Amino acid sequence: MPSLRNMRLRMRSVKNISQVTKALEAVSASKVRKAQQAVQGTRPYARKAFQVLQHLGMQPGSAASLHPLLQQRAEVKNILVVLITSDRGLCGAYNTNMIRAAMGFVRDHKATPIKFVAVGKKGRDLLLRRRQTIMGEFINLPGNPEFKDISPIGRMAVDEFLAGRADEVYLGFTDYVNTLRQEPRLKLLLPLKTEEAQEATGGTTLAKGPAAAYIYEPSQEGLLDVIVPRFIELQVYQSVLEAMASEHSARMVAMRNATDSAKDLLSALQLQYNKARQLAITSDLLDIVGGVEALAKASS
Repeated sequence: MPSLRNMRLRMRSVKNISQVTKALEAVSASKVRKAQQAVQGTRPYARKAFQVLQHLGMQPGSAASLHPLLQQRAEVKNILVVLITSDRGLCGAYNTNMIRAAMGFVRDHKATPIKFVAVGKKGRDLLLRRRQTIMGEFINLPGNPEFKDISPIGRMAVDEFLAGRADEVYLGFTDYVNTLRQEPRLKLLLPLKTEEAQEATGGTTLAKGPAAAYIYEPSQEGLLDVIVPRFIELQVYQSVLEAMASEHSARMVAMRNATDSAKDLLSALQLQYNKARQLAITSDLLDIVGGVEALAKASS
């Protein structure tokens, strides 16, 4: 059995750790609220952008012929995955679940070469550990990123697709559902499909029926040149915000569980310490009583 001094030191250590985890939980709870507001702030713009894009795609003629980002390749020879993870740990299984989903995607497409763009240190390190090809990395993103901070990621994906170095581009991120539920997702980013875009933004599908004819100025092609790349970057931006909300939520829950576990461990250690202290006091009393009896017998 460890000594009373060692037990006191361990109890002090557990108590200090519980204070740290409780502080991290409070910080993550504050960041979750800000991340939720940021996610909700992008949805109205994304919904309107999708409606304009869908109207353009429904016009007479082939939308795929109007813009190269809408064109599907006859054969998929290369795949690019933009994988979004966190820069820091202490967030439970958040990063592990995302990497597990990405590795499952790699196994499902083992016949096709796959390259990654790593957003976040943890994802980059785990991909390197699994010997995956990383063609770019974005780390140390701001805590409250703006659109200009994320747009280079979308531009890289667009450039790879237009240059023919990637026939499909997928976006891997953790979708924020609620505080206790975050779902890893890999969705098709390019070539852009209205169905995929609809699912990504959470917008409402336009009513089916005869396609309404709209007059666009300066031209339908000119609008697509602006809207489609912008909408791709917007999807990446919204996915980063979703991933950050999921990260802070996962860290808050993990720190809460760690704090509860530390309290349970501290209670168990306190009980063990009290038993050991009682045993030591009892032993001291027995020694004193035995010494008194020995002195009494010697004097008699």
